[in-house]
Amino acid sequence: MKIWHKHKPTFEYEQLEPRIVQHSAWVGHRHFCYDYIQHYEPPVVVELGTHWGASFFSMCQAVKDAVLPTSCYALDTWLGDAHSGQYGHEVYEQVSSIASTLYPTFTHLLRATFDEALDQFENGSIDLLHIDGFHSYEAVKHDYETWLPKLATHGVVWFHDISIHAFGFGVWKLWYELKEQHPSLQFEHSGGLGILFPKGINKHYDVLEKQWIELKPGYEK
Repeated sequence: MKIWHKHKPTFEYEQLEPRIVQHSAWVGHRHFCYDYIQHYEPPVVVELGTHWGASFFSMCQAVKDAVLPTSCYALDTWLGDAHSGQYGHEVYEQVSSIASTLYPTFTHLLRATFDEALDQFENGSIDLLHIDGFHSYEAVKHDYETWLPKLATHGVVWFHDISIHAFGFGVWKLWYELKEQHPSLQFEHSGGLGILFPKGINKHYDVLEKQWIELKPGYEK
C-alpha cells in the first residue's frame, strides 16, 4: 500500500494575489488537495466553478511541484451568480494572469457555462471532477448527472459546501443521497468537502479509506 505523505507546500499563487485566499471558503482544504494530487497523479482534472482559483491553483501547485503529466481545466463564466455575487472581468483577468505566469504548460481556462463545455470532453476522460458551481440542489444535481458520463472508470468527484444548510445551498441534500449509494469520505470544515467514488470501490478509495482515521484530523486544523 502506498503510504500517504503530507507535504508542506508553498502556494505561489498566494504570493501573487492574496485575495485568492481572502475570498475563498476553500482555503481549509488546500493541503489535502495538494497531497491528493501528488499521491494519485490524476491525468485529467476538471473543475466546475473556479472563481478566484483557491482550489484550482492548489491542484496546479501540486502538479507543478511534482512535475506531473496532468492537464488541469477550469470551467467558469467568471461573471458570478446569486451565491458568489456578481463581478466584472477583473477576476477572470487575474486568474488568467496567474495561470499563464505560474502554471502555463498544463492549465486550460474555459470561459463558458458547464453545459456549453460538455462536448469538449470525451466520455470516460476525467480522473478528478470538482463540482463547485451554483449551489442549489437542482443545479448541483444537474451538474453531477450531466458530467458523470465524462468520469473515468477510476474517477473521483469532489463536492464543496456539503456542510452548508443556509443561503439556498442544497449540496448537502444531494451529498446525503449520493453517499448512501456510493463509497465516500468527507470533511465537515471549510464548508465541507465530499469525496465520492461513484463508479465503485477502486484502489484510490481502498488506499485512502484505510488511512482515513489518521489522516482526517490533520487536515481539519
